[in-house]
Amino acid sequence: MVSRASCAAVAKELGLGEALAERAGDIPPDELQRISRSRNVLAALLEAALAALYLEHGFERVEPAVVAAFAAKIEYARSSHVDYKTELQEALARSGNQVHYTVLEVEGPPHDRRFVCAAHVAGAQLGIGRGSTKKAAEQEAAEQALEALGVLPEQI
Repeated sequence: MVSRASCAAVAKELGLGEALAERAGDIPPDELQRISRSRNVLAALLEAALAALYLEHGFERVEPAVVAAFAAKIEYARSSHVDYKTELQEALARSGNQVHYTVLEVEGPPHDRRFVCAAHVAGAQLGIGRGSTKKAAEQEAAEQALEALGVLPEQI
C-alpha cells in the first residue's frame, strides 16, 4: 500500500511534482520535467513531506490527512487479490527468516503443464501448492505456509 508506486501516485494526485517544478531554480527545463515526473523522485518527495509534517505537528494531527491521501490505495488493498508470496515473505522478514520454493513435480505435455511446488521455511516444508503455472503453485504453497504459521491474510 505504501510502495514506491503508491507513494508516487499520491504525490502526483497532490501535485507535488508541479510544486517542485515551480520552486526548482536554475535547472534546465528538460531535466526539470524529467525529475518532476520521476516515480522515484515523487515517492521520495512525498515521504519527505510526510516526515516533515509528522515532525512538525505530531502523529495525531497528521494521521487524518495521510489516511485521506491514501484512502483509495487502502481500499484497493483491502478488496484486491492477496499476493500470498509477498505476504509470506514480509511476515518472515519480520522474524529474520526467508522462504524457499521448490518444484516437486511437473506433469503433463508442454501445452498443458501442472506444477506442484513446496514452500520451505528454515528447512521445514510448510505448504504445498498445485497450479497450471509455477507461480500459481507457489502462491498456493505460500497460502498454506501462512496458515501453518498462524498468519492469516486477514491479519496481515
